[in-house]
Amino acid sequence: MEISPDSWILYEWSGWQLNATVVFTWVVMALLVLVSWMITARLSEGETVSRWQVLLEVIIATIQDQIDEVGAEDPSRYLPFIGTLFLFIATANILSIVPGYQPPTGSLSTTAALAICVLIAVPLFSISRRGFGGYLKTYIQPSPLMLPFNIVSEMSRTIALAVRLYGNVMSGTVIVGILISVAPFFFPVVMQLLGLLTGLIQAYIFAILAIVYIASASRSGSQPAAECTHLNNQGD
Repeated sequence: MEISPDSWILYEWSGWQLNATVVFTWVVMALLVLVSWMITARLSEGETVSRWQVLLEVIIATIQDQIDEVGAEDPSRYLPFIGTLFLFIATANILSIVPGYQPPTGSLSTTAALAICVLIAVPLFSISRRGFGGYLKTYIQPSPLMLPFNIVSEMSRTIALAVRLYGNVMSGTVIVGILISVAPFFFPVVMQLLGLLTGLIQAYIFAILAIVYIASASRSGSQPAAECTHLNNQGD
């Protein structure tokens, strides 16, 4: 049983290897682009709209409401980034019902790349809102003595994002593999259904934590560390 899609080599030529992580990542991206193009190409402002447009509007409105509930100022600023994160992770996990498919989020390299995107987005959004000097001041709040601790916190929460998503997806794959060997007909079906729910929950948690980090760095006031810790514990 292949635990990680990194170990599944689909093509090899002159020492260059193409693994399942890369292939399935591009499959997910291509599917999202294709579906987005099909829906947006037929957008209507009239009274009659397609079911796909209604679904798209519901998804966008829901994500925007969640961003607003976190307390981020001007949720529309963060919608493209947070929405993309959620849709990519959710789609990658949902497609696990397709035979022969392995979610790229089961690879530590993929989850680390997503976490690095959040790591880069935090200062970019903060600088655009508060300026470069205002962002740097967050590292010495409430006291300059907190500088090394704030730097470690910035890096550790990025690692936590990557490891949490990777661990949950990988553990689901391992459990399904074990149940297939024990009861190949009934239990795998149940676990696949639970896996779909877990995949959506993990996508939601990842997106919510991302907007919490971005919003806390972008607001004029700093968010208490206890609040971030509480949200991280909820994600576990």
